[in-house]
Parts: sequence; structure tokens; C-alpha cells
Amino acid sequence: MPLPFLTADRTFETADDIALPFDDRDRWRRPYRPGPWRVGMAALWLLLASFVLFSAVILALTTSPSEAGVILAIALAVILCSLRLLRVGVWVSAHGLRRVGFFGTRTTPWDRIVAVRTVQQPVRWLGLPRTVQGQALVLVRKDRSPQDTPVLLTTHNADFLARTGSFDRAADTIEAWAAENRRG
Repeated sequence: MPLPFLTADRTFETADDIALPFDDRDRWRRPYRPGPWRVGMAALWLLLASFVLFSAVILALTTSPSEAGVILAIALAVILCSLRLLRVGVWVSAHGLRRVGFFGTRTTPWDRIVAVRTVQQPVRWLGLPRTVQGQALVLVRKDRSPQDTPVLLTTHNADFLARTGSFDRAADTIEAWAAENRRG
């Protein structure tokens, strides 16, 4: 793989020569970066997993391997949970819009989507039961009533808390994907 900087023994690459990673529209991608709250929580879970793995090694050296195996399984479960937490969010591709949650994933094809729009409404703060006034990106589908609109993103979730500019860019990007793919 050639290095991206210019060297004396080769010519400069034009933009047409380089395949950009976002050129493949069939590939699922998140149109925004995970927020600091989400990354911080995953890092704390991974830190906890490292302590649990360390205790599994100590148990394997001092007691029975079956006890160490149980602790190792707990550590692996914590690692998998932290990785799943990093995957939570909205993903888009040419196939549709995918909402990835901690326990499940729902994919909606573009032909079932009527609109994706930003609305002002009470939103949950970091996914907790407490609600605050904020903005939400909602999905309006053909096969559901207008009152039954799932919330995709909010200004107070783990990706956009105290980052309203990032929320606006992500909402605009997802709305543009929806508008482009509904046209065909």
C-alpha cells in the first residue's frame, strides 16, 4: 500500500486515483462519531474487564481452573457489552436506515420511509427516565401512524450531550441520505 504523502521518486496522486472509504454506498456506516459519553462509558467497562481478567489469572494460578473459567466468562461478557455499547446508534446505507440498540437492531428500507425530520420535544437525558426539552431526529414511516414515530437521535443522548453542533450535522446528514434515497 503506498503511503499517502508525496515522495521524490513518484508522481503526485490525483483525487481520482484514490478510492475513498465512503464511496461504497452499500456499506453500512454511522454518519457521525460516537460521543464522549458513549466512549467514556465503554472505556470504563473495558477497565472493569481488565480487573476481572486479572482476577481470573490470579484465580487460575491459586485455585481451581473452573472458578477462573467462570470469572473469565464474566470478563468476556463485560468486553462484549462494551463493544456493543460502541455500536449503538444510527447507521445508513443504500439499503436503508438501521437503528442499532443495545439489545436489538431494526432496519427500515428507504422505500418505507416518508420523512426524517428534526422536531422540538421532550427527550430523555442519557437514556434515563428524566426528560428535558431538546431536539430529536424522528423517523416517519409509511406503515405506521404519524403519532408512532421512533426517535433516532436526540440532543441529550450519549452521542450528542452538550454537542448541539454535532447533532445538527448528524441530523442534516441523515436527512440528506433519506431525501436522496427516497428519490431513487
